[in-house]
Amino acid sequence: MASYVAPAKRSDWETPCELFQALDAEFHFDIDVCASEQNHKCEAYYTEEQDGLTQEWRGNCWCNPPYGRQLFQWVRHASLMASTGKATTVMLLPVRTDTKWFHDYINGKTEVRFVRGRVKFAGAKDRAPFPTMIVIFRRTADGN
Repeated sequence: MASYVAPAKRSDWETPCELFQALDAEFHFDIDVCASEQNHKCEAYYTEEQDGLTQEWRGNCWCNPPYGRQLFQWVRHASLMASTGKATTVMLLPVRTDTKWFHDYINGKTEVRFVRGRVKFAGAKDRAPFPTMIVIFRRTADGN
């Protein structure tokens, strides 16, 4: 029996180190905007208590948000920070091309890199039962 817990029961899966390191080598992240003491990938990070959704993101941001009902809020906030020139945000997201948030904020508006195969999140016994994608919200205006 698989040890993977469905996203509805658990939504805080830790980014695999190899995946993060490859993206960090390209983007040189300043902050992990959705993390915890245990799973942060950058020296600077926002915890659940600090609520990254209420923060102004700056620079190059990494975001592996919870995959539950709040997911669209993280996508919307990344889009806002990019459109106001404050941040470039790279997100690890489940592939959900049938959702409103995908069409409103991602499709045709961002760079999307589909991950080949299924991601094995750090600490998980098995690979995720869903496909994932890397979405890059590039800052588009001067945010100074």
